[in-house]
Amino acid sequence: MILGTAFLIILYLILKYVLAWIEYYNNLDTRLGDSTWRFSYDYPVIGKRDISDLDDKDFVRLRRKKNKIVLFMYSIILVMFISSMSLLSKFLLFFFN
Repeated sequence: MILGTAFLIILYLILKYVLAWIEYYNNLDTRLGDSTWRFSYDYPVIGKRDISDLDDKDFVRLRRKKNKIVLFMYSIILVMFISSMSLLSKFLLFFFN
């Protein structure tokens, strides 16, 4: 249980670090928006004009970097959820046995 708790704390610190990177990328360009949890679209959306690599190369590269960081954030959250369920089951087995 101690290792599981330490693992969750380490994952939480990594998550806070990744969230700081997402905020940093959001502050670099206003077109990315302020959302932490949402991917910026890299595909044509009806009613919105998509900016291709030929239009604004720097923005497209920044958007793709932000999307990679957001994907990494979601994977950390998934691992944290699975780890917390494992820790909870160990905790319950410890007290009910």
